[in-house]
Amino acid sequence: MKAKIRQTLPLIAIFFLVILAIWSINYFGIQRLRANLAYLGIWGPLGLFTLRFLSVVIPALPGTAYSLLAGALFGFNKGLLVICLADFASCTLSFYLSRQYGRDFIERLVGHRFMSQVDHLSKQHLESNFFLMSAFLMTGFFDFVSYGVGLTKTSWMVFLPALLMRLAVSNPPIVALGAGILEGGKKLLGFALIGVFVLAIITGIVQQRLRKKQNT
Repeated sequence: MKAKIRQTLPLIAIFFLVILAIWSINYFGIQRLRANLAYLGIWGPLGLFTLRFLSVVIPALPGTAYSLLAGALFGFNKGLLVICLADFASCTLSFYLSRQYGRDFIERLVGHRFMSQVDHLSKQHLESNFFLMSAFLMTGFFDFVSYGVGLTKTSWMVFLPALLMRLAVSNPPIVALGAGILEGGKKLLGFALIGVFVLAIITGIVQQRLRKKQNT
């Protein structure tokens, strides 16, 4: 019972964080809120970087909300930079931890329930297909994929280009969606919606492959 409570608390904290952010945006107005964040200097982006970083290293924490917030609070360019840096740092760390310390250490870090997802993804033979690995990284499973690929024989020289492709394709639409909704930019929103549609197709293909693997 206590273990379930500990697993639930981070999710509750993230939920209230998102609610607080939405309320702040509605109450203060996005322009005023951005002006207030400007007074924080580097600490504003650094705080969001840390939250996004932790949401990837500890997969129990949802991370998509931070991409939306990055676009809403810092605009598209600055928000995208923060999210991409956080994802690059966290995914390379996840890969390194798996490669360096092995499965038992990762299970202690992410918990038994999430480790089953890591194990399942590590058995997809992603190391033999660069584009399939890139496709998996472009989905919402990318945190588990980074751990899972680290447990295979995939080299750094193969993983890093796939990760960079993920950053270039998956992050911009979500950040643009956060920036476009609050700024009302039609071009930005159009780009965001097309990008999200493409990501949905990729996710659907990946999930279909996973279901076929499970059935066989």
